[in-house]
Amino acid sequence: MKRLWAVLLALASAVACAQDYPARPVTVIVPFSTGSASDVIARIVLERMNATAAPRFIVDNRPAAGGAVGTAAAAKAPPDGYTLLMGASGPLVVAKVLQPALAYEAERDFEPISMYGRLPNVIVVSSKLPIRSLDELVEHLKRKPGVGYGSVGNGSSQHLAGALFEQLAGVKMTHVPYRVTSQLQSDLVAGEVPVSFQLLPNVISALKGGQVRALAVANASRLAALPDVPTAAELGVKGFESSAWFGFVAPRGTPRPIVEKLNSEVRAALAEPAVRGRFVEFGAEPLTSTPDDMGRFISSEVAKWRDLVAKAGIKADP
Repeated sequence: MKRLWAVLLALASAVACAQDYPARPVTVIVPFSTGSASDVIARIVLERMNATAAPRFIVDNRPAAGGAVGTAAAAKAPPDGYTLLMGASGPLVVAKVLQPALAYEAERDFEPISMYGRLPNVIVVSSKLPIRSLDELVEHLKRKPGVGYGSVGNGSSQHLAGALFEQLAGVKMTHVPYRVTSQLQSDLVAGEVPVSFQLLPNVISALKGGQVRALAVANASRLAALPDVPTAAELGVKGFESSAWFGFVAPRGTPRPIVEKLNSEVRAALAEPAVRGRFVEFGAEPLTSTPDDMGRFISSEVAKWRDLVAKAGIKADP
């Protein structure tokens, strides 16, 4: 009986805490640099949340080690709702798959709050390559195995997208990692590295200028920003889905009523047509989820990319 009362008192305390939350500014760790694609879409959501809630949600950019440093810091923060993390597929899932020694675990150390967006990869080719369809690309790669595809680094979303495409399309390519995104874009346009799996914001200007062609989207549905570009599944490459995705998470142990309140705030922000419109303009896909659905999605992503990394023999940079 005493134990039951203790549980009920704890629950009542948590509910009361959530009613008063937030009583002071909330720090949102964004583990990437200011102005990056990840930072931009996080701020779109938080700006709307700040318009309906006070005190403000304050962004704390901590760009280092591909996002792992900021993610690790959030995992160690007090579970009181006053430190949140912009959880991203790279540091939250892929980095851990590639580097098991990292000090955090997505499923162990965080409470999912809500997804809020993703940037699906788009299969693009240089316009200097005489290829205008996904079928033509697959045929080309089968005739000439080893054609290079560029990415923004080993273990990046673009790298894994290329490895997944190789597996599903039955082709063999050569991964060409770049440390500087601008150099990758330059070489792609010039045809030096004729193929890439790119997040739309990275190539939108080159697409508009006709310097590269988009052949397919690695997503379950077409992108509002590219309505005429089919999905890979529509063109016969089933299961080819790869994106940089984003959601808010809190340190494990954050009271459930606070998590639910934050989930409602995120969902309300994403319901705004102006917010969704800014996502589409940027080439992102807005979405929301329940905390439990986000947790299940994270688990599925861990399993998916761990299997691919093992099969493809992908290693982290030393």
